[in-house]
Amino acid sequence: MAKSKKITKKSFFEVKAPITSAKISLYASSPEELDGKIMTIDLTRSLRGKSFELKLRVKKDQDSLTSEPIGLELMGSYIRKMIRGGTDYVEDSFITESKDGHVVIKPFMITRKKVSRGVRNKIREIAKKYLESHVGTRTTKELFNEIITNKIQKEMSLKIKKVYPLALCEIRTFKIVESKK
Repeated sequence: MAKSKKITKKSFFEVKAPITSAKISLYASSPEELDGKIMTIDLTRSLRGKSFELKLRVKKDQDSLTSEPIGLELMGSYIRKMIRGGTDYVEDSFITESKDGHVVIKPFMITRKKVSRGVRNKIREIAKKYLESHVGTRTTKELFNEIITNKIQKEMSLKIKKVYPLALCEIRTFKIVESKK
């Protein structure tokens, strides 16, 4: 005879996400079951078409569930839609240190026309230098907010414009690798 599992009644639990204004409810049998779970939120509608996917880790405080961001990623479909013929793209990937941890940043830029390798390397170099200096003075929560509100991308685009004007300047991936707590 097989052992029967005890069936527990599941219900929805409200999760607070301070970084987004979305109301989040997760389905589980207890709040303890949700502690440490990772959830993904699609920010496309709130960002008017820019397809960002936000990953959040659920944490259980005394009697409420909160979430903290662990990663932000631009969907591939959005990038494919933005690249057109007769343009070049420049991308990079590096780990840098913020005020409260180490983060992986992958900037992604699209030029207006085809450009030489030297120009692409200069764009990559300026973007990396700008991001490393900018990230070093801020916490990861501030950085998530700045990326979602397009503040970092706008400033980076203005710096790179001196070398070559861009059609698109985005942060493709932003992830927390290690937190200092």
